[in-house]
This record gives sequence, structure tokens and C-alpha cells, in this order.
Amino acid sequence: MSTETPSRRTRLPRSVTRSGRARAVAGVTALFLPLAAMVGLAAPAEAAASATATYTKKSDWGSGFEGQWTVKNTGTTTLSSWTVEWDFPTGTKATSAWDATVTNSANHWTAKNLGWNGTLAPGASISFGFNGTGTGAPSGCKLNGAACDGSTQPGDNAPSAPGKPTASDITDTSVKLSWAAATDDKGVKNYDVKRDGATVATVTGTTYTNTGLTAGTDYAYTVVARDTADQTGPASASTAVRTTGGGGGENPGGGKINLGYFTNWGPYTVKNLVTSGSAAKITHINYAFGNVQNGKCTVGDSYADYEKSFTADQSVDGKADVWDQPLRGHFNQLRKLKAQYPHIKVLWSFGGWTWSGGFGQAVQNPTAFAQSCYDLVEDPRWADVFDGIDLDWEYPNACGLTCDTSGPASIKNMMQAMRAKFGANNLITAAITADGSNGGKLDAADYGGAAQYIDWYDVMTYDYFGTWAAQGPTAPHSPLTSYPGIPAQGFNSADAIAKLKAKGVPGSKLLLGIGFYGRGWTGVTQSAPGGTATGPAAGVEPGNQYYKVLKTTCPATGTIAGTAYAHCGSDWWSYDTPATVTTKMAWVKSQGLGGAFFWEFNGDTVDGELVKAISNGLK
Repeated sequence: MSTETPSRRTRLPRSVTRSGRARAVAGVTALFLPLAAMVGLAAPAEAAASATATYTKKSDWGSGFEGQWTVKNTGTTTLSSWTVEWDFPTGTKATSAWDATVTNSANHWTAKNLGWNGTLAPGASISFGFNGTGTGAPSGCKLNGAACDGSTQPGDNAPSAPGKPTASDITDTSVKLSWAAATDDKGVKNYDVKRDGATVATVTGTTYTNTGLTAGTDYAYTVVARDTADQTGPASASTAVRTTGGGGGENPGGGKINLGYFTNWGPYTVKNLVTSGSAAKITHINYAFGNVQNGKCTVGDSYADYEKSFTADQSVDGKADVWDQPLRGHFNQLRKLKAQYPHIKVLWSFGGWTWSGGFGQAVQNPTAFAQSCYDLVEDPRWADVFDGIDLDWEYPNACGLTCDTSGPASIKNMMQAMRAKFGANNLITAAITADGSNGGKLDAADYGGAAQYIDWYDVMTYDYFGTWAAQGPTAPHSPLTSYPGIPAQGFNSADAIAKLKAKGVPGSKLLLGIGFYGRGWTGVTQSAPGGTATGPAAGVEPGNQYYKVLKTTCPATGTIAGTAYAHCGSDWWSYDTPATVTTKMAWVKSQGLGGAFFWEFNGDTVDGELVKAISNGLK
């Protein structure tokens, strides 16, 4: 492929200023004293058998969090003072506090009432808060020397989350679920098995077979542990299950993959996947993009990814985000989407045209790079959102926005390290060049050797031709096959797929790429391809426009090499339509390919007609 800067891969700039992460309390001075300052303070005045203290994490912004304790007098006499104690694991600590004097000795923390809020009448409560760093939770809570829950069991903590359920023995009407046991300081009594959020069974072991299901139907399962004090802990990660049979119950792609890129910078929201009808027709989403910096996978845009709040009308489930929820942004919306459409798998995509420059440094130590990516994708805040990782390196040992010289083996070494770290249960994919020319980009790296470690390649069979050749010749940017007069041999889908197969990549591991946009020139007098031009046509950017716009502003006037073109006035565009997509999907099936992918959702119509064409064409 050419070395232009295609919008397919351009990460649009975003400037976001975030504030308000730290709690500001008007009129209250935050007190935070070293332990030595506590010398001489009175001992707790009374036991807490008639009072409770409960902890809530009010917010979490990745590099820190806000915690809150609430002390409540549950007895019949006035409480004249209170002292709350707890332990944090190493690496977690309070950094500032309000409405209490907070001190620590190593990992043991103590909070003492101020002069004005120590007295609590029966039924009254008081809260104090703090900002902290680290990911740990408090344990061993004591209130005035006794258990914080008012019982006689100091330090009785809720159980941990069980392991993510594993599904097996799936039939038309049943599924067997197994999970790793939860832990608890007093012992786990039993587990609540939840299907689509509702408890369907309570069991004492770590397996359960759910029967009476409907054939060809999607279900989502989680498990919650209960301890001997009847406390419940957090739910496990969710497992999606689709029962067999059901006639029309095959997946939306008829067994083939229908994957779309979702960008974190566009106006398109996760809810649009639902309202357009596309969510029911796709099988996978690549979330674009994470960055590659200093040899590591890093967050691309923290605000868009997990901090931005969505209103009720913007949200998948119609519920507005609140300021203190643990996860917001697109990640939370994707979580909600998967709850409604459990057949969808989501991969976090790293790199892209703009952010591929970091891969060369990263592959100098593939093991460390893989570890950094795993730690980020599997971060507990959003691990349930992602089913794997997609690496968009443009291009290994070749030139894109920058030139890489890491050698032919770099792509194989990177994918081998990724598979070793992510294991067999995570998806590992890569978007790759579709340059089928002799000695071109596909010949520059060992894509055949890397294929044994990946689930599939997204072959970028678009952007072959465009206005980086400002005077033309005009040519379709996504030709399926070669044709007489094509400007460059090997620049078509069929030649790229054939070359990858010749390198030993199974057809089932190749996805054909579809662009939901067109490439266009202006100053063109010739309707057929091969005309001259004066420059790029006007669009969302010069020479580029979404399909949803072109279908009405410049309707197709012909087809060539399996794709459409249009001549309207002095403008000449090429783009795929539902008709040409149908032709390409028939070719995908004839070649035994794994399916198709597209860049990107925002280019489609409001009713998702291109996504529908891919889905119908793959069945």
C-alpha cells in the first residue's frame, strides 16, 4: 500500500481539561497528622456494640480515589465520641482527609472525630472522607475497638469475587458452569448463580448446570459468593453463553466474523450501535485506539475511555452516569452493551496510523511489552469489558507515517510474546497491510510465522489509491480484483489474500476489510476510472467522505473490480455500497475466509445499512 496518511488510521486530536478529581469541602479544614501527633489523645470512650461504620469508595480516577466512612449510632443512648480503625494493603494509603483526624502507623489507619462531630444521638450518623492512592480496599475495621458491623466478629470481611465462570457441555437447553472459589476470612458458605442479573440458583460447590434454557439464545452468567455471616461479595466477571440449535439461532455472521472499529473520538456513541440495529448484526468490536509509548501499551484518551459522563439519553441502558461511579466513559457503555448483547466480543486496539511509531521500541523487549499490554487490558476496573487485544502496527519493518527497521521477525516475536502472556482464552489479532505487490509491505515481515499465534488478521484492503496522487489517475480505493489500467499491480484484495495464503496463513484467519467511506478527486471530466484531476474533492477531510453522505450527494454511477465509483459534476469518488459489499461477502465465502471487518461505524447510515449488508452477505 502507499505511504499516505489515510484517515482510516489518523487519530484525531483531542484536548480535554479535567478538574474536580479531588474532593473540595467548603468551610472544613482537612486534618492529616502523623502518628506522633496522636500522643495524649484519650482512648475510645465506649465499645461499638450499638454503632456501625461502613466504607464506600466514592470515586476512582485511576491514579487515585475518594473513600468515605459513615458512622451510625444504632443504639438507644448517645455516642459521645468515635474512633474508626482499619488496615490498607501495602501500596494503598490516604493522602488527605476531611471531617476527621486521620493518622497511620505503617498500614494501620486510625480516624478520630473532630470536636464538633463526635456526639451522635440514637439513629444519627456522620460521614468523613479522604483522598487516597493505590488499588487496595480496607480490612479489619474496628469502631471504638469492636467490629464495625456491630457484631462480635472483629474483621469479618465480605468474600472476594469468584473466578469468571467457564461454560462447558452447552446444549440446546442447558449449560454447565464452573468457577474458581472465592476467599473469605471466616469461610464461604455458598454461591448465588446469576443469569442476566437474576439469581437462578444458590449452590455450595463451584459448579452448576443450568437447564430449561431456550435453543439458540444468548445468556450472561455471573457468580456471587456468600460468607458464613451471610455477607455477599462482588460479582465475578461475566461469561456469555449461546445455546445451540434454534433454527435461526446461528450467530449474526452465520459462523463468520463481522467486526467493526469503534473510535473514541467521533460523535458516534455505543448507544448508536443499538439504535442503528448494528449491535444485533456484528460479532466483534475493535475499540480504537490505545497508544504505544516507551515500550508499553498505554491509555489513548482517559477522558473518553473511562472518565466521560453520559446522560440518560446517550446511555445504552437509559441510565445517566453519576459522578462517583467506579467506571464511566465508553468502557462503561461497552459493558452495558455486552450485558444486552452477550454475543459481542470487544478487543482493545493499540497503535493505528498515528500511534504506530512506538512499536519498534516495544519489540526490542517483546516479553515486557506483552506484560504491559496484559496489565492494561486486564486492569480490574474494565477487565470484563475486553475479550482480547488487537495490534495495529503500520507497518513492521516498512514505512508508514514513520519508517520501521526492526526486521522481518519482529511481528512474529511480538505475537509469540502476546500469546504466551494472554493465554489461549483471550483473542489476539492484528490489522495488517494489504500490499500484495512483489517486494511490497507483505514481503517485508514474517506474517506467515506470526499467524500461528494470532486468532486472525484484519487485512486492510482499502486505501490502495487516493488523492496522495493529487492529479490522479482516478482509481477505486478498495478494488476486489485487478483490472485493465490499474495504477499499480498487486494493489487489490485478491492479490493480497493470495499472497498471505502463500505465506502459510490459513484463509480462516483472514478478514477482508471494508471502508465505510470514499476517496475522491475534483477537476475530473472522465466518468470511467483513469481520469486526471486537479486535487482532492471536498469532504470530511480533503479527498475523504463518509458513505452515509456520498450515497445521496454523489450516488454511484458504475462499478469496477467489485467496488463502486461515482462521477458527479467535476468530482469523482469510489466507495462500497450495499450491492458491492454483498459481492465482496460472496467472495469471502468462496475463498474460505474468516469473515470481514470495517473502518468504521460512524461512516454508516443511521439504520446501519452497510453493517446489515455484511451480516446478510456472510450468512
